[in-house]
Amino acid sequence: MSQIVQQMLTCAGGILAGLALAAAVLWRQQRALREARYDATHDDVTGLPNRRLFLARLRAALEDNAPVGVVLLDLNGFKTVNDTLGHEVGNDLLQQVGRRLASLAAPVWVIARLSGDEFALLVRGNQDDTDAAARAAWRVIAADSIRVVNGDLRVTASVGYTHTRHPNTTVRHLLSQADSAMYEAKATDGGVREYLPHRTATVRSRDRHHR
Repeated sequence: MSQIVQQMLTCAGGILAGLALAAAVLWRQQRALREARYDATHDDVTGLPNRRLFLARLRAALEDNAPVGVVLLDLNGFKTVNDTLGHEVGNDLLQQVGRRLASLAAPVWVIARLSGDEFALLVRGNQDDTDAAARAAWRVIAADSIRVVNGDLRVTASVGYTHTRHPNTTVRHLLSQADSAMYEAKATDGGVREYLPHRTATVRSRDRHHR
């Protein structure tokens, strides 16, 4: 083999090694970017979409003038679980609830953990679809006791929901309405309540989810 050929092969090998190294670096950078994007839009306890992603999907649906419903729920007695059994058990409970909610089928579009023990569903459809999704969420949580590290817990939820009634509905309005309905449910039997202006307009609502 001539010296020129040897030099060419050596040069080609160096180029290939450089390309392989560049490809490996690029792959690591892309993976880190995907992980960063996932972390920014998902809850670190349940793995569900977080409030940021939920709001983004809700805004997009409203911009498309799609009929949608919002279901908000929180767990009854969750603070007691945290205070008496500890945060590890509380997180275990949240994970189990998240898995149950994630099993809900269409027309449920997005299942998210907003904060603490509060979860949200984004439903593509009309009032009947939203009502069915809200009741399905309540049932899937209350159906059976939930196994945690310390044993089994019976858990129920307070569920409130609303849906788009006119084309000018905003994210703020939907979340405030669903929140009011959820508070009404918590103040009564902890079941499922639809937002009805004549009934829930005076119920205290926490105007914070839209932020």
